[in-house]
Amino acid sequence: MKVRLKNVKGAKEKIEASSYIIKDPETYKGKYQTLFSQNNPIHLEIGMGKGDFIIKMAKKYPNINFIGIEMFDSVMVRACEKLENEDIPNLKLIKMDAGNIENVFSKEISCIYLNFSDPWPKKRHAKRRLTSEIFLNKYDNIFKDEKTIIQKTDNRHLFEYSLISFVNHGYKISELSLDLTHDDIENETSEYEEKFIKRGLPIYMAKVYKD
Repeated sequence: MKVRLKNVKGAKEKIEASSYIIKDPETYKGKYQTLFSQNNPIHLEIGMGKGDFIIKMAKKYPNINFIGIEMFDSVMVRACEKLENEDIPNLKLIKMDAGNIENVFSKEISCIYLNFSDPWPKKRHAKRRLTSEIFLNKYDNIFKDEKTIIQKTDNRHLFEYSLISFVNHGYKISELSLDLTHDDIENETSEYEEKFIKRGLPIYMAKVYKD
């Protein structure tokens, strides 16, 4: 589970001032490519936290456009601070709740990353999990063509739940790891992931897709 930071003074102002932030995301629904200088695929990270993963990915893959969303000012501001002296034309950020994702995107996303999402362990909160049927239905409406989801988590129960949820929703598994740190699979880490690795915890990963 991600540990949320306490309120950060001036966070809202710093976020709004960042050139990477999309301030009125609903107005770009269905036309996010206009924000980038090329017509490359768009990959979306839901719950980007402090931004380590998506910043690394955007630098590594200049031929892919990346958008990260996060609802908490206290962590989003850290990503904005890291980007103050960066020039990454294929990266944009949105401060928003993932539950509103259908209001912001439409048939334009090629891949979704779910990195260390809140596991919502209590059964009564299962619908809030980002791999629940409710969210998978939302993703169906924002994917462009083939649907690809890559999930990483340190929570075994969430991982088990997610695999069942993916298969029930018609997804096929193309990659699977029960110990990503020690498997020969290309991987960019986040700050949360680095903490789990130092503690010797296994990282679970699944890459799933459907036509």
